[in-house]
Amino acid sequence: MEVIRMKDVKREYAVGDDVVHALRGISFSIQQGEFVTIMGPSGSGKSTCMNMIGCLDRPSSGIVEVGGKATASMSEKELAQLRNKTVGFVFQQYFLLPSMTLLENVMLPLRYAGVDKKERVERAKKALAQVGLTERMNHRPYELSGGQKQRAAIARATVTEPQIILADEPTGALDSATGKAVMDLFRKINASGTTVVIVTHDPRIGESSNRCIRILDGTIQSDTLQEHADV
Repeated sequence: MEVIRMKDVKREYAVGDDVVHALRGISFSIQQGEFVTIMGPSGSGKSTCMNMIGCLDRPSSGIVEVGGKATASMSEKELAQLRNKTVGFVFQQYFLLPSMTLLENVMLPLRYAGVDKKERVERAKKALAQVGLTERMNHRPYELSGGQKQRAAIARATVTEPQIILADEPTGALDSATGKAVMDLFRKINASGTTVVIVTHDPRIGESSNRCIRILDGTIQSDTLQEHADV
């Protein structure tokens, strides 16, 4: 089943009197359960592509479907609902709220989804256990290492049981050993059937997936199935 579909997607931005062509008619689809990296240098269009998948932006033209739903004509409220139900986000800088414990941070998406408090607590504890942070659940982010923060961010992304995990440079702020552990965690999540899409400029990360889509100047340069390789 297709969980992501892009067909002839273009995205243009007006910058003063100029028009920036961030995406120039890209097309690809991703099936449920795939592990995909989208790779390209700064300015290639990969971040714009990520925003389309994450329902954070809409195309200037073309078709974007996420979870079987076309996003172009959706209202902001509808996009927010689709994001919350379908996509879990992991970012390079974690974006954990410093005033909250890890448990409270992981519970937050469930609160937005209208889940009652008892179930929020149970599901957040389970998500933290799955990333090995049970003993840290009452700590605040400033008390954790970078790797622990990223694992907490992954727990927050998975707690809603989304179809898609979308990660933006998730190992960029980590040392190589910690980055490898994080990538192993993504593989574990993928093995459970969740689609994982990682956006990166790092060739090592790009080559670690089962499929790598390379973007340059807003166009797809290659879309390659590849043997699994460790980071």
